[in-house]
Amino acid sequence: MTTPAADFVTPVVATYGEPGQDAPLVVLLHGRGSNERDIISMASHLPAGVAYAAVRAPIAEGGGYAWFANRGIGRPVADSLAETMAWFRAWLDDVAPPGRPVILAGFSGGAAFAGGLALSHPSRFSGAAILFGTLPFDAGVPTETGQLTTLPIFVAHGEQDQVIPAELPDRTWRYLHEQSGAPVVARRSPGGHDLTAPVVADLGDWIAERFTYLQRFPTPVPGRPAEVSWPTIPSGTLVERGGKAPDVTWAIPQQQMSQNAPARLQEGLLDLAREVPDVTVGASRISVPGA
Repeated sequence: MTTPAADFVTPVVATYGEPGQDAPLVVLLHGRGSNERDIISMASHLPAGVAYAAVRAPIAEGGGYAWFANRGIGRPVADSLAETMAWFRAWLDDVAPPGRPVILAGFSGGAAFAGGLALSHPSRFSGAAILFGTLPFDAGVPTETGQLTTLPIFVAHGEQDQVIPAELPDRTWRYLHEQSGAPVVARRSPGGHDLTAPVVADLGDWIAERFTYLQRFPTPVPGRPAEVSWPTIPSGTLVERGGKAPDVTWAIPQQQMSQNAPARLQEGLLDLAREVPDVTVGASRISVPGA
């Protein structure tokens, strides 16, 4: 039994960490049938110097709460998802006005909700973590190629997850790596549908690196660019690439495994680079051996 959208109330929020509205904000989104108290406990294992807020989902369901009505596990009803996202964004705009960095971190059903928010308004966020869940495919949110361009994403899946139908995490994994345009940090753990200590530690490292970067460098606005000009191409327009994206590894350093250029062209490009003034070619310290 779920409550209708008309019964949505002021969000119930648990907080941890830095007070006030100056610190970067991480919003923790709990799973289906859970609540804000369960997931805020994770904040004590995440970086200091950050404000954490865990929001209770607005739909009462059994003994817990849900972010949207389901048409099957991991498959949100489009109208329900749109209503709850609008409710959430109204709260977020009040506590985090433009200019305050916001990262979403959602677990299970909260992962689908975080994914829906990021896909709908990528420029609103500084990153999103999709933890043991799926993006809300076929639920009214855009999933075009390049939709999350330049928006950092952390994704974690359990290899023995029996809660989310396997095709949905697999589809999420492929979309994020091959189509979204997002810079992705990915983890596959040998366990099931659980926030394990190693995954939380990796998430904490990602959050710390993300906010450190934001303090030091200007960042592009995430999302698909409305218009791109290529002045060195006669038409000014780059022809859209067709066909399947190449296969790539998900671990760092990332490697392209298929559709590689012939060796002679790769060597020719390196020769051109050597000729550029003030360029020195040497062994890479971070890429694969021999690079």
